[in-house]
Amino acid sequence: MKIAVLGGTGNEGFGLGFRWAVAGHEIIIGSRLTEKGANAAARMLEMVPDGNIKGTNNLKAAHSAELIVLSVPYAAQKATLEAVMPALDDKLLISVVAPTGEKAARVWRLPSGLSAAEEAQEQVGNKTRVVAAFQNIGAHHLLDSDHALDCDVLVCGEKGADKKVAIDLCEDAGLRGINAGALQNASAVEGMTSVLIAINIIHKVKSAGIRITGL
Repeated sequence: MKIAVLGGTGNEGFGLGFRWAVAGHEIIIGSRLTEKGANAAARMLEMVPDGNIKGTNNLKAAHSAELIVLSVPYAAQKATLEAVMPALDDKLLISVVAPTGEKAARVWRLPSGLSAAEEAQEQVGNKTRVVAAFQNIGAHHLLDSDHALDCDVLVCGEKGADKKVAIDLCEDAGLRGINAGALQNASAVEGMTSVLIAINIIHKVKSAGIRITGL
């Protein structure tokens, strides 16, 4: 699959892109600046010499891709989506965005009362389908493809087929994806990021995660 990772120069986006490149997907790293995206792609190619990887600006990356992954800080979400809007029609957008406030270890409730993923869906409109996933995955071990990631991925969205795409990408990244219901549930999933940050700080670890039992 041809995947554009918008914000792919950051730790989370780069790490996921790396894992998907190892799994054989074509990765297009998007950045606000073309040069920055290209530099990140060159670095990833050093790590995956046989990978199909390139980098460019966010709009060109989105135009070129079948699937778009949004991995930017919440503060950059609105502007990033506005910049790539012409390339979003009839595509699936996977939001990795997890809003954290000034005190990242405390859940931040957005003024809209929505999740970041729901805000993204409102902004892009009905021609683009939004799924929320990967919010609770720490980037610490993503670049070690031999490391077994001890965390499940909760996937929220409106269409089962779209969530299945995200769940398959979880498997390709060495993770278990779990259908966690409607996009509205993304509020709870995004908030868990701050909970995990708090656990990391309190217990002096770097990669606290979640596991769903009983399945």
